[in-house]
Amino acid sequence: MTMLCCLAFLQLITGGPAAEHCPAARLPACPPEVVPPASIDWVPLARLVDSAVEAGAAPGAVVAISIGGVQYIHGTGRLGIGDTTRPDPATIYDLASLTKVIGLTTGLMLAVTEGRIELDAPVQRYVPSFTGPFKERVTIRHLLTHSSGLRDGRRLWQETPDAAAARALVDSTPLDTVPGARMVYSDLGAMILTRALESVYQTRIDTLLAARVFGPLGMRTTRFLPPAEWHPHIAPTEDDPWRGRVLRGEVHDENAAWLGGVSGHAGLFSTAEDLLVFGEWLLRLTVGRSDGRIAPAVAREFLRRQELVPGSSRALGWDTPSDNSSAGSRLSSRSWGHTGFTGTSIWTDPDRKLVIVLLTNRVHPTRQNNGHVALRRAVADLAASIADASNLVDMYGSSHLTLSPNYR
Repeated sequence: MTMLCCLAFLQLITGGPAAEHCPAARLPACPPEVVPPASIDWVPLARLVDSAVEAGAAPGAVVAISIGGVQYIHGTGRLGIGDTTRPDPATIYDLASLTKVIGLTTGLMLAVTEGRIELDAPVQRYVPSFTGPFKERVTIRHLLTHSSGLRDGRRLWQETPDAAAARALVDSTPLDTVPGARMVYSDLGAMILTRALESVYQTRIDTLLAARVFGPLGMRTTRFLPPAEWHPHIAPTEDDPWRGRVLRGEVHDENAAWLGGVSGHAGLFSTAEDLLVFGEWLLRLTVGRSDGRIAPAVAREFLRRQELVPGSSRALGWDTPSDNSSAGSRLSSRSWGHTGFTGTSIWTDPDRKLVIVLLTNRVHPTRQNNGHVALRRAVADLAASIADASNLVDMYGSSHLTLSPNYR
C-alpha cells in the first residue's frame, strides 16, 4: 500500500481528511557525534493512527517503528473511560497473546540454545503428565507450530476449581487429530510449553524471563503481575462480566487469571519502548550479532516458516505473512510477527530492518470492537512504504529516536 492509499484509508474510516500535525522533532539528547539520518516523514503514520482512534478503533493507541535502529513513537487518544491521559511511549499495555512470543518463545529459544530442550523431542520427556492417545507422538515443534492436534482452548476458569486442577485438565485434554494433521491455534499448547520450560529450568516462567531476558535487555517495564504502583500507567481493558469490574493491571485473559496471572499464553505487560528494544534485538540475532544468550542459528530456525502442515504460515511460536493477516500486503515473506487479543501486535521485516509495534486497548470497555483489525494492516503497509522511502542503512548502536510532537 502506498502512502496515498493509506491516506485514502484514513478518509474511509473517518469520513474526511485527518487533522494536521506539526513536524516531528528529534530529541535534543541525541549524542552530537551521531550524524542524523535522512529526514523521514512520519506525519502520515501519526495521521493514520489518530484518525483510527477518533473513529473508535480503540480508546487510545501507541505506534512504534524502528527502521535500521532509527525509532519513531506516537501515542494518541486516551487511556480509557474516565481517564483522558494520552498514551505515550511508557504507557503499559496488557500484551495478551504477544506473551507467547515475547515471553514463552524467547524462553524456549534460550532452552534450545543451552541444550535443555530439543525441538523434535516428545513433549512427554519434559511434561510426563501429558498423556493420552497419540500424545507420545507430539513434539515441542508441534506445539510451537500449533499442529499438535490439540483443540484451541478450554474455559478452565469455569471447568475447574483451582489452578492445579486446571493444569491437570490441560494435560488430560485429548487430541482432536493426530499430530501434524492440521494447524489449530491453541492456547492449551502454549500452557503445556510453559510447563516444559519451567521443568527444565526448575523455576517459574516470570522469574526465568526477568533474569535471563528482560533484565539483561533493559526492558524495565515488561513483566507479569505488574505492581500496584504501575496501575495508573496501565491502559485498562474490559469491563469483565466474570470478575465484575474494569480490569486495570490484571491480566485480561480469564485462563491466565485462573492460573495466577503467570502463563506462557498470556499475562505479560509491556510498553512500546520495551518492545522496540526486543524487536531490534531479534533482528541483530538473525544477522549473527549474538549477545551470548541465544544462538543466531537457533533464532533463525524459530523465525522461519516451518511448513509442518501444508499451507500453514506458522514459524516456531511466531507467525509469518499470509493472506489477509495483520502483516498487511507489503512485508517480505521472511517477516515474523504476532497479535494479541487485547489489540496488540508486533511485526518485524528483516529485509527492511523494520520493527512495527502497535499497542491498543481495543477491548475497553468491551471486546465487541474489531476496528483494530484494519488498522493493523494499514500500519504495516504504511510502515513498509516509509521504510522503502527512507533508504536508511543499518544504524544499530545509534541513539536516534524521534518522538511525536506530543512528547516534546
